[in-house]
Amino acid sequence: MNISLGHPNITIGLIDGPVDLSHPAFEESTIKAVNDSQIDRCNAADSIACIHGTFIAGILCAKRGVSAPSICPDCTLLLRPIFSDKLQTKNNSNHIDVKKENQGNHIYFPSSNPEELAEAIVEVVDKGAKIINLSLGLSNSSLTLYTKLQEAYDYARKKGVIIVAAAGNQGNIGGLSLIDNDWIIPVVSCNEHGLMDSMSNIGHSVRIRGIMAPGINVLSTYSANGRYIQMSGTSFAAPFVTGALALLWSIFPKASAGQIVYSIKKGNYSNSNRNIIPSLLNAEVLYNILQNTIFNS
Repeated sequence: MNISLGHPNITIGLIDGPVDLSHPAFEESTIKAVNDSQIDRCNAADSIACIHGTFIAGILCAKRGVSAPSICPDCTLLLRPIFSDKLQTKNNSNHIDVKKENQGNHIYFPSSNPEELAEAIVEVVDKGAKIINLSLGLSNSSLTLYTKLQEAYDYARKKGVIIVAAAGNQGNIGGLSLIDNDWIIPVVSCNEHGLMDSMSNIGHSVRIRGIMAPGINVLSTYSANGRYIQMSGTSFAAPFVTGALALLWSIFPKASAGQIVYSIKKGNYSNSNRNIIPSLLNAEVLYNILQNTIFNS
């Protein structure tokens, strides 16, 4: 973050809830949407969808010097709202399905059906995103593989678009269809001491391809009255990784998507004692790997 503010040419696709663009933290941000109609401010600022989308947008591209982490404020944020701020009913397959954990302020993130998510990924890729942040879940069975979603992931790979996805907050060990693709970078959350949150989903594939990032009591933008709130979960760890990769790509613009992804896998290999827990995000390690990779290529 001391080296770069990000670059406008690095576009981050945010497939999430709508974002309250009236928040003062976004007054210097470059934010657009797949469709012009999607850029409007949240219709219901206190809905889970607006809260969720605004919170993650703050981590990624709020201006520096405010309460949010504001990782890459000069990158371009491309919105593709997938959760409605009007529907908050449980088990609605097309919109959000949110539960609040009894302990602390964890949120089981909003969910989308696989077909709608696949469509959104393709749209964001076609609009020029370089990295996509998925802080969401699937409303259908987490163990079922979905052809259209896998095809969307493969399309992103073919176009050189990186996908970062929250691993989920159910405390499961094993595979999940949302992140069951070699191109996905799954993210689990940890506290300020680097200790993994026990509610994060983990497994061998997460260990090999994934990474761990801060996700406990994160402070970011709130979609009502220009305020800030704290929330916890892998939803809010994912944008730390997305933002870090966007900064690295801004510093190394000639790097390929494959080289960026390789830096995470290589960094994970150096930490073989963690069993199924992925390595902690370390931007300096990734920076050095990329520097050596680009220099020697």
